Amino acid sequence: MPTNCAAAGCATTYNKHINISFHRFPLDPKRRKEWVRLLRRKNFVPGKHTFLCSKHFEASCFDLTGQTRRLKMDAVPTIFDFCTHLKSMKTVIFSLGGSLISLLSMTDLDDNICKKYIKMITNIVILSLIICISLAFWIMSMTASTYYGNLQPVSPWRWLFSVVVPVLIVSNGFKKKSLDHSGALGGLVVGFILTIANFSFFTSLLMFFLSSSKLTKWKGEIKKRLDSEYKEGGQRNWIQVFCNGAVPTELALLYMIENGPGEIPIDFSKQYTASWMCLSLLAALACCAGDTWASEVGTVLSKSPPRLITTWEKVPVGTNGGVTVVGLASSLLGGTSVGVAYFLTQLVFVNDLDVSAPQWPIIAFGGLAGLLGSVVDSYLGATMQFTGLDESTGMVVNSPANEVKHIAGKPILDNNAVNLFSSVLVALLLPTAACQFWPIE
Repeated sequence: MPTNCAAAGCATTYNKHINISFHRFPLDPKRRKEWVRLLRRKNFVPGKHTFLCSKHFEASCFDLTGQTRRLKMDAVPTIFDFCTHLKSMKTVIFSLGGSLISLLSMTDLDDNICKKYIKMITNIVILSLIICISLAFWIMSMTASTYYGNLQPVSPWRWLFSVVVPVLIVSNGFKKKSLDHSGALGGLVVGFILTIANFSFFTSLLMFFLSSSKLTKWKGEIKKRLDSEYKEGGQRNWIQVFCNGAVPTELALLYMIENGPGEIPIDFSKQYTASWMCLSLLAALACCAGDTWASEVGTVLSKSPPRLITTWEKVPVGTNGGVTVVGLASSLLGGTSVGVAYFLTQLVFVNDLDVSAPQWPIIAFGGLAGLLGSVVDSYLGATMQFTGLDESTGMVVNSPANEVKHIAGKPILDNNAVNLFSSVLVALLLPTAACQFWPIE
């Protein structure tokens, strides 16, 4: 015997003393699908013991010619009260700024409209919390500047921007599956620190994140056939965020200790240490962007097979350390895009560019960092990262196994570690060399 009704919000249970009948879902797939659609329950799959009570059917749906109440062959449930679970909420009361505000009555609203208003209220709550957090940070910075005397307090607008914008960007990345839960949390930390430190850091990070996310999803079906570890949407977890963002985050913290939050021109003759840190951070982001562009674009567009960077032998597509002309050109473009974002931000936010060293080399520096980062990454991948060919599937894999034929490298580092080491090396070496050639005012 049925025990209860499957309709959302319906509390009807079986009782032989009441004149309510229960009816199974139809076996016909088309009618069954229509019943499920009308039920409007997300991810609902009826079983053989799932029933609807007669309260959800019009009187014309029943065949009363026999001794029992039966449904006609074309009967569909049409009587539902989707806002039953919200009727107890006559009004939504929300406290904002210490005062209670009655928003609106939800008694007779459709379920979809109810969800939209709940989502709107949730966004208001989140925005209010963000504003409170930003104000708390500002108060702490004001207190610290008053106590120590030599610290310049950060404006409340900078705090607000540094909290709100990373939250919006990370939320969008999470919705589009560019980040998983842990990656979103890691992205918030990295985004906040880089944004509060220097807006040029923020735009460089934003260029890297947006372009890499788009390219990772681009031609996904082709990459899925080539890469055994390909993830739908290219979701990044906290480890990947850390390996790409740890070096820039540490440099941004050191930059704030050295110079305080704010934008400065790259000028080694006037601010050597701060300029070195700025270029080092740019080099790390451009390195990661160059490597990502090379692997995502070169894999798909290159007409010739890649060659192993250490021996120049032809290797299968997806081999760690394999390079192509298209891939190297893409890495140059990837690094240049990050350099362009940094340079344009300098033009907008730096006031004393007219008395500082020229800033245009930032673009060339970004492109060089992207190219060099891709080369370093490929060399480490070819020597310290295992690559093999799974003979059962014909796909390139990164772990040794019985049926895997060795192609190149040793199982010392994984892809994330290679990315981290590449960014560290480029961030240390390239700014040191660049300061010798940077033009003087």
